[in-house]
Amino acid sequence: MNKQRTKVIKPGSLKIHLTSTISMSLVLFLVGLVFLLLFVARDMSTYVKENINLSIILDDGIRSSDVKRIEDYLKTSPYAKTVDYISKADALKDHISSLGENPQDFLGYNPLKASLEVKLHALYANNDSVSVVEQKLKTFDHINRVVYQKDMVSLVNDNVKKVSFILLGLALVLLIVSIALINNTIRLSLYSNRFLINTMKLVGATPWFIRKPYMVSSMINGLIASFISIFLLAGIVYFVQYQFGVSELFANYLNFIFVGLIVIISGVILAGSSSYFAVGRYLKMRTNDMFSI
Repeated sequence: MNKQRTKVIKPGSLKIHLTSTISMSLVLFLVGLVFLLLFVARDMSTYVKENINLSIILDDGIRSSDVKRIEDYLKTSPYAKTVDYISKADALKDHISSLGENPQDFLGYNPLKASLEVKLHALYANNDSVSVVEQKLKTFDHINRVVYQKDMVSLVNDNVKKVSFILLGLALVLLIVSIALINNTIRLSLYSNRFLINTMKLVGATPWFIRKPYMVSSMINGLIASFISIFLLAGIVYFVQYQFGVSELFANYLNFIFVGLIVIISGVILAGSSSYFAVGRYLKMRTNDMFSI
């Protein structure tokens, strides 16, 4: 029995194990890459949304105390990420530096108004939320108007939804494909051990006793394949960062931790469950049927 158990712990040849590990690592690499792109797309959409200005144009006669009251309200509100006060003089300087001409020279006065420049949190960067914010700001005096790039916000939100649906669909397809490929790979690796499994069943070994070493071996292969795929992902990210100068796209290192966990959990669970069902298939078969498969 000890000799049999030693053989069961290392089912199949080294070549089959190597082939199955490489196959699983390539599949898990694709799955991890899609999830990484999904996280990067989410961060990019958040960055774009939080850099669209909500400009609150103030009346010329507004007092500093009223400006302070509005500014304090915005800073304590849940939707404002940053609030910056732009005076009439600062607005004129920005206009001159941008356009290269001073409207005060031919008008005789500064036509620009003071404003509060607000950057919203991404959760509130949509037209419905901005409409609610506008209604609340109307309760304050000396606010001339609220300017917001509604078309850009709609365009950003629509594109983010489209990209997210495409990536989610691709991730789902790849997950299904990975399940099928890993399952077939493990079934092929166990094919040469079908008679050994049947012999152990005939001598009275319990299903769990037979399944356990195969599952452990497959889960170890899945773990190794996961680390290989993570190494490949790290190489791709390094190449993109330093060859194309887009390091800011991968600044959130929590994304790599989440993707790594997804890849490791997927590899171990898929390999273990595939081995469980593959061994169960041979446990249910009669001895004569094993010669015809």
